[in-house]
Amino acid sequence: MIKIDSYEYYYNPEDGKYYIRKKNNSPHSLKKLKDKLNKSKDKKNKGNKGNRSDDSTNKVDKLRDKVNKGNKKNKSRDKVNTANETNKSYDKADAVNETNKPYDKADAVNETNKPYDKADAVNETNKPYDKADAVNETNKPYDKADAVNETNKVDITDYPLYKMSIKNNHKHPIKVSIVMPTYNKYHQTSLSLYGLSKQTFPHAEYEVILVDDASSDNTSNILKEVDVPFKFKYIQMKQNKGRSSVRNIGINHAEGELLIFLDGEMLAPPVFIENHYKHHMHESNLVVTGAMHYEGVYTFIMPDYNKDQMAHLKELIGRDPEYRRLYENYEQTKQHSNVPCPLVTKEDIDTNRFQRLSFPNRYFLNSGLKHFGERLEGFTLPYIAFLSGNVSVRKANLKKSGLFDETFIGYGAEDWELGYRLYKNGVQFVLDPSTVAYHQEHGISKRKVKEQWGNHYRFVNKHPHIDVLILSLEWKELPFMHMHKTLVEYNQLEERFPGEYNEFKHAFRVMLFRIIEYLNNGQPVTKLYDLPGGSEERIKIIQQFETLRPRGFDYLASSFEQIYYL
Repeated sequence: MIKIDSYEYYYNPEDGKYYIRKKNNSPHSLKKLKDKLNKSKDKKNKGNKGNRSDDSTNKVDKLRDKVNKGNKKNKSRDKVNTANETNKSYDKADAVNETNKPYDKADAVNETNKPYDKADAVNETNKPYDKADAVNETNKPYDKADAVNETNKVDITDYPLYKMSIKNNHKHPIKVSIVMPTYNKYHQTSLSLYGLSKQTFPHAEYEVILVDDASSDNTSNILKEVDVPFKFKYIQMKQNKGRSSVRNIGINHAEGELLIFLDGEMLAPPVFIENHYKHHMHESNLVVTGAMHYEGVYTFIMPDYNKDQMAHLKELIGRDPEYRRLYENYEQTKQHSNVPCPLVTKEDIDTNRFQRLSFPNRYFLNSGLKHFGERLEGFTLPYIAFLSGNVSVRKANLKKSGLFDETFIGYGAEDWELGYRLYKNGVQFVLDPSTVAYHQEHGISKRKVKEQWGNHYRFVNKHPHIDVLILSLEWKELPFMHMHKTLVEYNQLEERFPGEYNEFKHAFRVMLFRIIEYLNNGQPVTKLYDLPGGSEERIKIIQQFETLRPRGFDYLASSFEQIYYL
């Protein structure tokens, strides 16, 4: 609001018009100007005795004209100042401008104070979101003070189970939320966040939610160490809660309609978010995964690598002289150190040089999934594509199907279980190699194997259906194509021969369940359906089994045979 008593009218004799200008701070400014003109007049009179009085008056008039010309320059600034008062974008630096230079576009557009215009607001050109873009919704010029606040200010909220700190807490609408759980992966997670800062997707439109599951390493230092252009939420758990729980906490704090689940040690290429997002722009019922096109990379030499990992790394090292030199230095000093030895730098990520230490692992594709195409058409187990290390889904689909089941503790099956619920609710699964991310290899805990079977046991207990039980055949190292065809034939058996093969089907389901039950209990997987040799049920099972192959159920007969005679 303009303060009327701070302005005055003045007459410009050059154009014969009146203008408004800001009053001088001194209450006697007019008197001072008059005194200055009189002194000038006296000086001229002393030096020019004999001149006519009207000549000296002309000299004074010229001086007054000069002052008026300056006032004319002030005219432009006065108009802008009036507008700036209304638009709330006139800051102190402008108000005390000593030269009274008109406030034009050149003032507003400089290297650090560039105004946030409509083109920036909608990010039409996918311009990366940098510090100069982080402005408020009212187009207020972004000055140095704001830049410092955006970069260094951290909003902290303390909850009973965790503490959340937010960096770059701007108000721009978020389209994509990346939920990253991590536990004692400080070195890899730092590189992962650097990779996410290089995305082609507008930085103002995505956030990264790093949920630290009570790490005991230096992960808590990440918040103050990283310089990221996106909104960054660091959630530090007060005690370890497990993967399902911390992901759900991340989901609950996600602002985006699209969620990408990404493990803390995943290194994302620049087009990662953009390639996930493009699938969901026109379809609302998708799960998109890059995990089936797994790429691994050795970014550090970790002290807990096993012999196979070290041998594999040594093989890859030969591709690059500099990496080989680093490895040789490590070999000479490793007995004196138990800390990770860095191989890949941020510059290596910028230049893609790190890919020389990468390798593909097409376990799922080579087990049969590549035969079904990008959309897994006709595949009876599409939910196994929901691998939470790298997968995206709309938040609305999660609200419909439910979040991660927090009874799943530790490693394994919690993502498949959620994927199964999404599958039952009609979600379409998509495999896209352009959404791949690089898994930074780390030591493999022996504890993971037991956790995996324990969670698989929870899975089959919760969903004791044939299209879940069939995954037990993975223990026999049967490919997914074999499991798929076995399931297809089982379903055909029920359709073609309703009311028949009851003893055979019951025995098959029981044995599939017991495989996981025995593995969870740590007992030998044998005699899964042990019956006395001459029992009536045993005789019926064998008779029904022997008719399968003649009727074309080859895969079903093969799978049954491999577990019945254990």
